[in-house]
Amino acid sequence: MSSASPAAAGTPHFLDQPKAVWATAFACVVGFMSIGLVDPILVAIARGLDATPAQVSLLFTSYFAVTSVMMLVTGFVASRLGGKNTLLLGAALIVVFAGLAGTSTSIPELVGYRAGWGLGNAFFVVTALSVIVASSRGGTMAAILMYESALGLGISAGPLLGAVLGDMSWRYPFYGTATLMAIGFVAIFLFLGKTPPPAQKIGLSDPIRALNHRGLATVAGSAFFYNYAFFSVLAFVPFVLQMSAYTIGGIFFGWGVLLALFSVVVAPKLQSRFSGLKLLTSMLVLLALVLVAIAFGSREVVIAAVVLSGAIMGVNNTIYTEMALEISPSPRPVASAGYNFVRWFAGVVAPFAAPKIAEYAGSTVTFLVAAAAALLAIGVLQARRADLGRFAGPHEEEIVSEVTASSTP
Repeated sequence: MSSASPAAAGTPHFLDQPKAVWATAFACVVGFMSIGLVDPILVAIARGLDATPAQVSLLFTSYFAVTSVMMLVTGFVASRLGGKNTLLLGAALIVVFAGLAGTSTSIPELVGYRAGWGLGNAFFVVTALSVIVASSRGGTMAAILMYESALGLGISAGPLLGAVLGDMSWRYPFYGTATLMAIGFVAIFLFLGKTPPPAQKIGLSDPIRALNHRGLATVAGSAFFYNYAFFSVLAFVPFVLQMSAYTIGGIFFGWGVLLALFSVVVAPKLQSRFSGLKLLTSMLVLLALVLVAIAFGSREVVIAAVVLSGAIMGVNNTIYTEMALEISPSPRPVASAGYNFVRWFAGVVAPFAAPKIAEYAGSTVTFLVAAAAALLAIGVLQARRADLGRFAGPHEEEIVSEVTASSTP
C-alpha cells in the first residue's frame, strides 16, 4: 500500500536523461558545493582573518539571507527571461562572487561577497529544479531524484574540495568553485536548448500567496524547523571538533555520500511502502536522537553521529521536496519558491544562533535546541496532518477499496 507511487514509476528512468538535464545537474552539484565548502575551512578562516566563531557564522547567514529572500524573486525573473537565461545569470553571479570571496581581506568583505554568491544561488537553485522537471524523462519523481542526487553530491564534494584546496590556503576553495561553475555555465550554454518564457508571467507576490495553501504552508513550516537542525550540524560541528581541514572534510564527505545515497536509492523504496508523514515522523525522531548523541557524546561519537545524520537527512530532503512540489495546485516554480523561501531562512537563523547559544550556555545546549527543532518539525506535521492529502496516508475508504480489490478473485 503506497501513498507515493510516483517514486516507483520514476525510478527506472532516473539515469536515462538528455544532455540538457545532465548539464544542469552538473552545475547544480557545483552550486550545492557552496553549502558545505566552507565547513573544513571555518576554523582556518577564523584564524586567518582573526574572527570569532559567531563572526565566521555570518558566512552562512549572509549567504542564506540573500538566497532565502531572493527565492521570492526568481520566478518573477525566470518567467520573463526564460529558464536558460536565468540559470546563466545565476551561474555568472556565482562565478564572479565566489572568485571575489577568495580575494577577501576581512570578514565583512567576505560576508558581503558570500551575500552576492547567495544571490546567484537563488536564481540558480529554484530555476534548476524547474528546468530539470521540465526536461527530464520519467516524470516528476525522476526529476526530484536527479535534483536530490546533485544536492547530495554537491554537499559531499564541497567539504572534500574545501579540505583539499583549503589545506593550501583558505582562499583556494573559493577560486576552485568559481572555476567549476564557469565550466557549468559553458555546459548549460551549449547543451540546454532555448527555454522561452512561459505565456503566464509569475508575479512577485505569487510565492507568498502560494503559502496560503494550508498543505504547502505546513510542509514549509515543518521544513524550517528541520533545516534549523540540518544547519546546526553543518555550521557548528567543525568548531566543536576542532580538527584539521582534511579530517573535517573527510567527515562531511562521508556525511554527504550517505545523504546522496539515501536521497536517491533508499528514499524512493521507503516511499513505495510508507506515507510521507509516517516517514518524516520516524526520520525526525531519529535525527533528534542523533543530535542528543552529538550533544553529550565523545569526539568519536560526534563523528559517527554526524556521518549517520547524512542518511537521515537524505531521506528527509527527498520527501520534503516531493511534498512541496506536489501538495498544492500552484505551478511548481511558484510552490518551490515559496517553500524554499521559508526553509532556507533556517540557514539564516541556525548558523548565527548555534555559536551564540554555545557562548552563553555551552555547545551541549546548542545541539539540544537543534534536537528540539527536529521534534517541532514533527509537531507541525502532526498538528496539520489533515492538510497533507495523500502524504498523510490513505483515507479509510481507500483502505477499504484496496482490501476489497485484493480479495476479489
